[in-house]
Amino acid sequence: MTMLIEPAELKRYSGIERAATLMLVLGKEHGAPIWDNLSVEEIKELSAAMASLGRVPASVAEHLLGSFANEVSGMNSLHGSFETTERLLEGLLPGEKVREIMEDIRGPAGRTMWDKLSNVSETVLAGYLKNEYPQTVAVILSKLKADHAARVLSKLPRDNAVDVVQRMLRMETVQKDVLLQVEQTLRSEFMNNLSRAQRRDPHEAMAEVFNAMDRSTEEAMLGALDHASPDSAERIRSLMFTFEDLGKLMPTAIAAIVRVADKRQMALALKGAPTGIRDLFMGTMTERSAKLMREDMAGMGPVRARDCEEAQNGLVRLAKQLADSGEIMLNDPKNDDAMIA
Repeated sequence: MTMLIEPAELKRYSGIERAATLMLVLGKEHGAPIWDNLSVEEIKELSAAMASLGRVPASVAEHLLGSFANEVSGMNSLHGSFETTERLLEGLLPGEKVREIMEDIRGPAGRTMWDKLSNVSETVLAGYLKNEYPQTVAVILSKLKADHAARVLSKLPRDNAVDVVQRMLRMETVQKDVLLQVEQTLRSEFMNNLSRAQRRDPHEAMAEVFNAMDRSTEEAMLGALDHASPDSAERIRSLMFTFEDLGKLMPTAIAAIVRVADKRQMALALKGAPTGIRDLFMGTMTERSAKLMREDMAGMGPVRARDCEEAQNGLVRLAKQLADSGEIMLNDPKNDDAMIA
């Protein structure tokens, strides 16, 4: 931090006069954000002080500006986050406006809806559009950049994609009111849900940590948390995705896991798995692949339970990776309905 020598003239200035001088130095452009955060009474008091300042020596103005800069640079840190930003805005703007701004901030970047959509993963966007009417999809894709539209089309079911392409070929100029309606629907049904999905619950992060633990440690930690913070323990349990939860997935999701999993790891995981989950995995394989898998499992002989658990945790991590990339959807822990993208 730079040491500033206080000019002798500074002693003549009161606190409000020093503040008034600093605001004059900052000027309209740099001082505007500060003025915006002052009350009417504070503005009146500061304005009156400015009006009666008269000539201010350059040394005083320079010292005040330097002191202000040093105070800011001397802070240990300023913590900017979604939460602190939202709290600040709530003190300045109406609630509905704050929600709209925060949803825009949390969602994909871009000035227009079409800019924002261009920054959404093609897998995520295709997952939403596949349930929309093909004509609506055609309108949306016609507004995207060609390379992004191509990637989205490649992620749609083939028949659906062909239908959309044909509609795009026949499409005439889209009326402005139709575009506005589509934009509004995208904002209310897609962007808002996407921005909410990106908010990070600390219990979700902790559930991932617990998922990575071996079962004895996990049970001991959750047991201790039951006594210290039962609500948190219950919340973490509801968010954890375990190997047993794989049994709730649709066969098509299991098939996607089987397709990319390490075969040795999968054999080890299934060797210690409940019969129902083992049958579910085997049922997605070809007869030959299932036969080879059973032979691999039999050839292992006795294995440690800990090794089976580690292999099962590996399959759980793989399932989460596939879900993150949009290839499969894991069922919501609060919902009994299993889903597949």
